[in-house]
Amino acid sequence: MEQNFQTSFIPKKPLVRENTSATYTKPIGFLTVICILIVLTVAITTGAFYFYKGVQLKSIAKMESDLSLAKNRFEPTKIEGLRLLDRRLHAANQVLTKHIAISPIFEELQLITMKSVRFTKFSYTYGGNLGDRVNVKMSGVSLGYSHLALQSDLFGKNKNFIEPVFSNLTLSETGNIIFDLDFSVDPSFVDYKLNLLKREQAVEGILPPQLNP
Repeated sequence: MEQNFQTSFIPKKPLVRENTSATYTKPIGFLTVICILIVLTVAITTGAFYFYKGVQLKSIAKMESDLSLAKNRFEPTKIEGLRLLDRRLHAANQVLTKHIAISPIFEELQLITMKSVRFTKFSYTYGGNLGDRVNVKMSGVSLGYSHLALQSDLFGKNKNFIEPVFSNLTLSETGNIIFDLDFSVDPSFVDYKLNLLKREQAVEGILPPQLNP
C-alpha cells in the first residue's frame, strides 16, 4: 500500500530575521581617565586648602587673643614709662660722653706747683669733638727766674700736660717774675665719665686712691 506524504515548503508562520550582529561597547580612553583623575585631584586639593585656611584663621585669631591678654598683663602704661626712661638714659649717656671734668687739672697742678710759684689766672677752651684737646691758658708769679726754670722742668716731665710753654716773662716792681703759661690736655685725662668710673673703683679698693698714678 502506497503511503502518500504531502510536504509543504511554505512556512505557516512568517519568517523572522535573526539579528546576528553582537552588542558593541566603546572602551573608555586613557585621556578621559587622566582628565577624571585631574578633576578629582583639584577638587580634593581645593577642599583641603579651604579646610587648612579655616584652621589657620582660627589659629591666628587665637594667637591674637593670647597676645592681647599677654600685653594687658604687662601693663602698657608701665612699658611706655620704661621706654621713656630708656630714652632719657640714652640722652644722659650722650651728654656724659661729651662732658669733661676740669678737676683733674687742678689736682695735677696742686701736685707739681712749687711753693715759690703761684698762679693767678686760669682759663680753658674745648672744641667738644672726639679727639679734641683741652687748651689751657694760665698766668702766674714766681719769686725769680731760677724758681720759674725749675717749675718749667716739672711741667715738662708731667705726662698729662702737653707742650707747656712759659711766655711773656716780666719783672714786677717787687722783683717777682710775672709769666703766662699755655699747654694742652688729652681729652681722656678730663673725661668726666672715665674719671667718675676711676673714682668709684678707687672707693671700692680696685685702684689706688689717686686717679692718675
